[in-house]
Amino acid sequence: MVPGRKAGFQLSQLLDSKSELDPFKGNGKLMVMGQPNNLLQILSFILPRLLLLESAMTTTSAPSTSPVYSKTPLLSFLERLQETALATLGTKDFDAKFYIDMSLRFPLPVVENVFDCLPRSADGTVSPSDLEGFIAKYLGAPEEDLVVVEPPDYVPEPEGFLPKVKHPAVRAWALEVHALWRNLSRAVSGSVRDQPDLHTLLPLPERFIIPGSRFREVYYWDSYWVIRGLLASKMYETAKGIVINLIYLMEKYGHILNGARSYYTNRSQPPLLSAMVRAIYSCTHDIGLVQKTFPALLKEHEFWNSGIHQVVVHDAQAESHYLSRYYAMWDKPRPESSTIDKKLASNITDGYEKQQFYREVASTAESGWDFSSRWMRKPGDIMTLATTSILPVDLNTYILGMELDISFLAKASGNHGIADQFLEASKAQEKAIRAIFWNEKEGQWFDYWLDNCSSGKEGQNFESGKQNQAVFCSNFIPLWIEPFNSDEKLVETVVGSLRSSGLVLDAGITTSLTNSGQQWDFPNGWPPVHHMIVEGLVLSGSDEARLLAEQIAVSWIRTNYAVYKKMGVMHEKYDVKCGDYGGGGEYVSQTGFGWTNGVVLAFLEEFGWPHDRDIGG
Repeated sequence: MVPGRKAGFQLSQLLDSKSELDPFKGNGKLMVMGQPNNLLQILSFILPRLLLLESAMTTTSAPSTSPVYSKTPLLSFLERLQETALATLGTKDFDAKFYIDMSLRFPLPVVENVFDCLPRSADGTVSPSDLEGFIAKYLGAPEEDLVVVEPPDYVPEPEGFLPKVKHPAVRAWALEVHALWRNLSRAVSGSVRDQPDLHTLLPLPERFIIPGSRFREVYYWDSYWVIRGLLASKMYETAKGIVINLIYLMEKYGHILNGARSYYTNRSQPPLLSAMVRAIYSCTHDIGLVQKTFPALLKEHEFWNSGIHQVVVHDAQAESHYLSRYYAMWDKPRPESSTIDKKLASNITDGYEKQQFYREVASTAESGWDFSSRWMRKPGDIMTLATTSILPVDLNTYILGMELDISFLAKASGNHGIADQFLEASKAQEKAIRAIFWNEKEGQWFDYWLDNCSSGKEGQNFESGKQNQAVFCSNFIPLWIEPFNSDEKLVETVVGSLRSSGLVLDAGITTSLTNSGQQWDFPNGWPPVHHMIVEGLVLSGSDEARLLAEQIAVSWIRTNYAVYKKMGVMHEKYDVKCGDYGGGGEYVSQTGFGWTNGVVLAFLEEFGWPHDRDIGG
């Protein structure tokens, strides 16, 4: 769905008589509104109209059968290897992703034939020595198809770096965090480009920053906070390279993947490409980057606002609101966690129910919140995942932000027509968020439960009882976006609700109030959520909101600092109940760590650290 449809435009309004598409006018240039246009204007004019024509010929509902991507032969083999390794080596320190990230040293038929001929015991297992010998000869370790590279714009202490940080110990630590960009900088090896069929790693064109540890590849939504940190580090070219890589994925696959591996093609992640481009533009005013990314931004908007992702909800006044959900194009075990998913589903006997469970698992991974009681019909019971039956308030907030970003970037590029269209679309999205998610009594925005159906074709009638009134930090994410953080009365209400929610603890914001054992629940706090809530409070301009923002940021920085001083590493998440590194979920806490580093640097840039403020640790 193009923005025109969401905002109530008709096809005839967009393709009106004022618009000329005549290649023979204007000395052979495309004429729009009677004037010759540059490439950005041409693409910006044509693409939305092509998308609108496509939408006009199809329904906004889900297809009759939900989409499913096919699995490659390489992934099928590596899943077999993964299962054999688990059976042979046992569960202790076993990481399923390690085996799926391996590359082949020889063509797949050769490797598979040797694997099939390995001696096996009566129960089908392979001896540890035979398995280890096979892996050493025929497979490359997960890191072998990556190259450690020096970022071209890294300097040990950039000019103008964190000028508000006056405390010597905090400044020294910030420089160490800044230096971690060197440790996390990678490029794909030539073998990935020359023989892509031997790798699950995808051949990205530019250098990139990895999160760290088992996360050896680019991840979509992580990249936003990596970029915010790179901008604080004055590493503008590295930040631009990350965006170019994401555009490559969009152009090749039609959406930006969860991560840069072949097993992630079946899903995306929270859509923040436009926010990345706008953040970079605000620092560099690089209009060339804006022009290069613009077609991808329009395509991403279409991806999230059409087909299986889109659901229609009719409010009490019978007004229709178009909202979006997470919905992976997959109904099998996730290859990177195949052994885990199969074990979870082992007691499901019905084939359709098993496929649907696998889809819910993959869709939860698409949300970035894998896993959380937020997505469960019975909190704490992962078998009741129902992510595709939820309209998430944060996803729809990101889409509102996307529309505002596209409008801003189009206007900066001189394309006022597209700017106006997306501004109108943003008004419709804002109205939908207020109508469906906002709860005035509680002063929060709540996720909305859908009826049990996979299609949004018929639309659903709004019922206030379908708001999920459990307390999650996502309930406050809309404050990050301008229409909400500029509403003075609303900000006052939300600040009071946040203070009394139970989420704000001494060491940071907890993800939820439910201790489910999953990593996106109590007592874990996560960098991206801290940043969005804190920045939203700051952008409101309210003195009270800024005080709360600084309180949260200072607590979070102290937690990061204390753990770093104790362990010498930055973690992906933290336990904000006790001020230590986080836990829970299907893998141990990872270090590195891209988005953690980015948020710490962004907070120090915003708030600084005076001489007389204690850092602890």
